[in-house]
Amino acid sequence: MTTNNNSSNKIVVPGARQALDQMKLEIASELGMANYDSLDKGNLPSRQNGYVGGYMTKKLVEMAQQNLSGK
Repeated sequence: MTTNNNSSNKIVVPGARQALDQMKLEIASELGMANYDSLDKGNLPSRQNGYVGGYMTKKLVEMAQQNLSGK
């Protein structure tokens, strides 16, 4: 996640940033992008960066649905 002050990606739950960053690294690893945290994201194709964000969103939606359904 960017730390740009104009970003709309505000963390509303204190302490969630670390969990989200860890999730991002795990998903990138699952997608075959080892050492994602040390990669220059500007040199990655937008498709690869998009996969990471897309899978994060998918997993977060699944987690929310499970939470709402009481599972």
